[in-house]
Amino acid sequence: MLKFAARRLLYMLILVCAVAVLGFVVIQLPPGDWLSTYILQVELSGDRVDQEQIETLKRMYGLDRPMIAQFLKWVWGMLRGNFGYSFFWNRPVADLVTERLGFTLLISGTTIVFSYVAAIAIGVYSATRQYGIGDYLATVFGFLGLSTPPFLVALVLVYLFLVMFDVNVVGLFSPEYLKADWSVARVIDMLKHLPVPVLVIGLGGIAGLQRIMRATLLDELRKQYVITARAKGVVEHRLLFKYPVRVAINPIVSTVAWVFPELVSGGAIVAVVLNLPTMGPLLLSSLRGQDMFLAGAIMTLLSMLTVVGFFLSDLLLMLIDPRIRME
Repeated sequence: MLKFAARRLLYMLILVCAVAVLGFVVIQLPPGDWLSTYILQVELSGDRVDQEQIETLKRMYGLDRPMIAQFLKWVWGMLRGNFGYSFFWNRPVADLVTERLGFTLLISGTTIVFSYVAAIAIGVYSATRQYGIGDYLATVFGFLGLSTPPFLVALVLVYLFLVMFDVNVVGLFSPEYLKADWSVARVIDMLKHLPVPVLVIGLGGIAGLQRIMRATLLDELRKQYVITARAKGVVEHRLLFKYPVRVAINPIVSTVAWVFPELVSGGAIVAVVLNLPTMGPLLLSSLRGQDMFLAGAIMTLLSMLTVVGFFLSDLLLMLIDPRIRME
């Protein structure tokens, strides 16, 4: 098992390097750069930027160097904890990422736990009560969750809470705690605002995962070893959770690799609608403003999360399924 983990760790490092190169190249592909956007904004405001000032800005931010030199400088800085400077926010990238990383991990981690627990529970219930009322309701819920855009659900919930209960669910803090120091009261206020974004972002994941769990478990329940165990008098709930559920959960566990980055990047519009201090809106603004160092750092972070997710998925599958350990 240690040899397998070491090999997967080596693959992880190679993939992170490859994705970092690809991400930097993709950011550089659109025409123009941050400096061009800045000059255009200054000219639209009625002022003019002379050529000497433009050259000074290029040298200051390294934009006069070839792409390879810019990439190597950026990577070398990241290895030392320096992710570059954000042109759009006029602040170090490390400070911006650090401010939002904790809230992103909190919301995404809570959403993942909630989505998987709910999806597995609903999938097991639907499979063991096939064609029952609960199964049909879960099927309708699955189709609605997959077909409804999360940002639309967010808008509807914001409207309903505001009109029916006179409660503002936008943001992660109440106005009085927005700039306050950390305290027990501020943590409680944050926890009160947490269920709405978790529910909205996790709705699509629950809908998709519970369908996978249901289909896989139904296939397992029809296999010969289950029929034989029932014939020998094994208690139903013990039989269900000791064998078929453990096998049926494998496809669910394998999705851990792509769920977390999808929550960060795919939930960007939801985060904008709900005014959440997460990485999604930061990535969106950096791409719109061609803020290459900030966008590159966030994309590299997302790629690292994906690769780490694959690594964790492999380890979890080894722990859950003895057949993988035997191989």
